[in-house]
Amino acid sequence: MPGLGAGATLCITMTAPDPDPPFIRKVPQGDDRERLVCDDCGFVYYQNPKIVVGSVVEHRGRILLCRRAIPPRVGYWTIPAGYLELNEGAEAGARREAWEEATADIAIDQLLAVYTIARISQVQLIYRAGLNAAEVAAGPESQEVALLAWDELPWDELAFPSVHWALKHFDEVRGQTAFAPRVNPAEVLERLTPPGGA
Repeated sequence: MPGLGAGATLCITMTAPDPDPPFIRKVPQGDDRERLVCDDCGFVYYQNPKIVVGSVVEHRGRILLCRRAIPPRVGYWTIPAGYLELNEGAEAGARREAWEEATADIAIDQLLAVYTIARISQVQLIYRAGLNAAEVAAGPESQEVALLAWDELPWDELAFPSVHWALKHFDEVRGQTAFAPRVNPAEVLERLTPPGGA
């Protein structure tokens, strides 16, 4: 439910938070699914997927990984990534996340992959990037950071399936200057496609 905290909500027609908001679940006119709708003014509160931005960062043949210091998956390794902020461009968000998690100043090369994590309503935009400067250090969301050779990557200690995908897709396009962005592995896409392919 939309809210300003402490159970209060504000619809576009209200001038002050209402502790008992008039939102109801119904199918708005011209729509095909239930939404939260203000019973007073008809304002539709759309709940949309979250967008994650991140990057596979390479420096002199080594990959930047961060050991997570925050839930979920504390202690597991990941690429620098996180939620896109309001009014922030995707590439700017990926650069910010690299700085926040690894104090890494990165140069984005191009979009590496777009992943759909439907079970948690998430879309991930992952970039291929390099370091502008070799200095990296753990930010507040990381226990430690490391620049690891490919044969040193801790495959059994990676935080999320999409980190595996991103690293493998990075390896697929290594050295290529132009390529189409990758997507979820085929077996995952099959589970996301409804019967009839619609």
